[in-house]
Amino acid sequence: MAEVKEEKKEQGRLGSLFNLMDRFTGDKVILLIALFLMLVSVVSVFSSTPLLARELGTGRMDIMLDQLKAVAMGFIFIFLLYFFGRVEIYRRLSMLGFAVTFGILIILVLNLNLGIVKAGSINGARRILVVAGKQIHVYEFVKVFMIMYLGWALDTFKRHGFTFLPWLAWKYPQRLGFLEKDFWQKMFYIYLPIFLTTFMVMMGSNSSALFIGLIMVLMILVGGIDGKDIGIMVLALVVGVGAMLLAYKAGLLKESRIGTAISRITQDDDAVMQKLLSSPRGSKDFNDARDELKQPVSALLAIKEGGVFGKGIGNSTQKYATPVIFGDYMFSFIIEESGIIGAVLIILLYFSLLARGTLVAKECDKYYDKMIVTGLIILVTGQAFMHMAVNVHLPFVPQTGQTLPLVSHGTNSLLVFSIVFGILLSISKDAKENIARREAEAEAEQIIVHDDDEWTQSASV
Repeated sequence: MAEVKEEKKEQGRLGSLFNLMDRFTGDKVILLIALFLMLVSVVSVFSSTPLLARELGTGRMDIMLDQLKAVAMGFIFIFLLYFFGRVEIYRRLSMLGFAVTFGILIILVLNLNLGIVKAGSINGARRILVVAGKQIHVYEFVKVFMIMYLGWALDTFKRHGFTFLPWLAWKYPQRLGFLEKDFWQKMFYIYLPIFLTTFMVMMGSNSSALFIGLIMVLMILVGGIDGKDIGIMVLALVVGVGAMLLAYKAGLLKESRIGTAISRITQDDDAVMQKLLSSPRGSKDFNDARDELKQPVSALLAIKEGGVFGKGIGNSTQKYATPVIFGDYMFSFIIEESGIIGAVLIILLYFSLLARGTLVAKECDKYYDKMIVTGLIILVTGQAFMHMAVNVHLPFVPQTGQTLPLVSHGTNSLLVFSIVFGILLSISKDAKENIARREAEAEAEQIIVHDDDEWTQSASV
């Protein structure tokens, strides 16, 4: 009798869980992908951080507990945005995206100290803000701010909703009448923010500038901007980069990361790699070549040693040789411990996210919603595949240092991508509700037409 009661109790718990999932009207696939990636994150961070634990003077269990706290906070962000997020709120906040981005980047570029907020640096590069003693990795937030802003700008341009430049053209028709043309509105509201953001990010990180700029260009291409205008913007970027190189050669930008970019581009990795592969493992030549290539080589060794099935959870050896394998080279670490099978699983998760995001974008009935979903999906999957390309040392792919979304160690990155998934789920909920409403209206219309036909037939009889 007791066993029967316990079985019914267990069935009741499972039933409550399934009922909760049934009541979840957002995209369940996107939710499950986020939850699974977070689970992978906790296990992977615990196993991959012995060097970090030694550096911090703590234990891996403490690091894992911190990651669990970040994951728990990420869950809270996801569900708060899902339950309380509204497209109208996102739209209003999106208007401020570039203004906020410009403000925080100016603090970094000018190395300002505003008391409670001041610019900070990592490895000699100004990439963080120190707010009340807490480090904020600025570029993680800039990605989302600019995607949200561009979603608003593209939608507003499509609706001819910009007011500032048309007002100037109306106020000073003789001098500024040309500002009313679409081209100048695109230049002011879309291209100029992209250029300024990319330029200011480049002062602290060339790889982040490359990635953020690429994501923004892809978003406006998907948004239907004229290809000729894109060509003009690319030309402007080339001219801007050329001017920066000249300024660097003249000694005006010595504190920037331009020198690092030049050294990475001109480094002959192929010759060093050949030396590594041709030398006996453990020899002096082998060790010298490995030290020269550092992280990329360790990442490739992790992939090679992982094989098909991997070494097993906790059995990685490259985590003792690669300082940031838990961040920039998490994909290599996953392959070393779980093999090609684990890699394929991770790749399928991000491809599934790309497919589901595309479906959600198609379901949206408003252009702004489509652009936000499209931009955020491009951000998550683009960063994931860029991370993988860097880890496998794909030719012509620069060492960008991008984390694996929702998996790599880092509280800022995890929370930012939790916000991204919360916004996606919130918009997917609205999209499905819109579809259900349209289907209900269509069914009601068919019923009315059917009733009218029956009434007409009865009257004629």
